[in-house]
Amino acid sequence: MNDTPPEVDKRYRAMLMQRTGEERLIMGCAMRDTARAFVEASLREQDPQATVATIRKGLFLRFYGHEFNAATRDTILAAIEQASRSAVSRNDGS
Repeated sequence: MNDTPPEVDKRYRAMLMQRTGEERLIMGCAMRDTARAFVEASLREQDPQATVATIRKGLFLRFYGHEFNAATRDTILAAIEQASRSAVSRNDGS
């Protein structure tokens, strides 16, 4: 959906392009961080006891899950789970 008039789009793009590449990169990173924080907050609201693995899997599914078929998605989710278990083991000294 795009409800922005073309002249406003053109003006906004011109304003963005006046910024340096570094400024645009910083803006993009800040937008990504904000989106991640919103998704993480939503996941924690749904499950206040969510583990790190649960949050990581939820973030993956929300941002990228639709880009993979079910088999690939399951493989990635298993890898996230395994990486989380490995990290916990390392931190526990096990």
